[in-house]
Amino acid sequence: MSAKNAYNTVVRNTVRRLRQRGAYDYESVHRIFNAASILHVSFLPTSPQDDPFPTILPMLGTMCSFSDPEGDPATTPFDIYLHGHATSRLMKLPNDHPDGLPVCVSAAMLDGIVLALAPFHNSCNYRSAVAHGYAVAVTDEAERLFAMTRITDGLVPGRWENSRNPPTKGEDRSTGILKVTVETASAKTRVGGPGDDKKDLKDPEVAGAIWTGVVPVWENLGAPEANAENQVEELPSYLEEWRKSTNLGREEYAKTALNMEK
Repeated sequence: MSAKNAYNTVVRNTVRRLRQRGAYDYESVHRIFNAASILHVSFLPTSPQDDPFPTILPMLGTMCSFSDPEGDPATTPFDIYLHGHATSRLMKLPNDHPDGLPVCVSAAMLDGIVLALAPFHNSCNYRSAVAHGYAVAVTDEAERLFAMTRITDGLVPGRWENSRNPPTKGEDRSTGILKVTVETASAKTRVGGPGDDKKDLKDPEVAGAIWTGVVPVWENLGAPEANAENQVEELPSYLEEWRKSTNLGREEYAKTALNMEK
């Protein structure tokens, strides 16, 4: 089944447990992927007959569209671009798959630790997204440069422009870029406080003795520290502005999420 501005829902990506927390729209999926610092990529490194176990790797990546670079994340289908060393196993595997290497890519962020009266009802506030698709090596130079720029700026906005560029031939040869064409994707989010049993809430010996609530969690960017070879005395303003705004945004979301309706 498909909906406008959303990924197709099939058995593979349908959220079954607590369905109300699931979402399939482009915007939900894209924003979670592009807010996560690390993506995890799962694939089969060989045939199941040789080794049945999948491999999962943490990688840098981003979601965007080369054919529509300014595309609205709410209405434009995006691809996933992944960065790695050109000689790594994952970068070479798509050569053995004419239609692309089947992969599963996930992103997640922890927004709060939810503490209830009973351990059974403890939980976490989070944002997560999972995408399935086919990975191919990007060989077109314009698309490679686009992907490298977006991945770099996805880590630190403005860093590509504020770096020594273009890449040298050696750097370019050593860099592998994969594009994952997304077949299906879904997001799942939890917000709010604990959901305790009514019986426990009405029992003063329980409710009056155990603290309940949410510990907000957010990833914090520390103050940049120059390395020994750095020759620029003053920290560039774009770095400090990005650090402060990112920290503020993450903190605000984590604290807002604990009061959202589950």
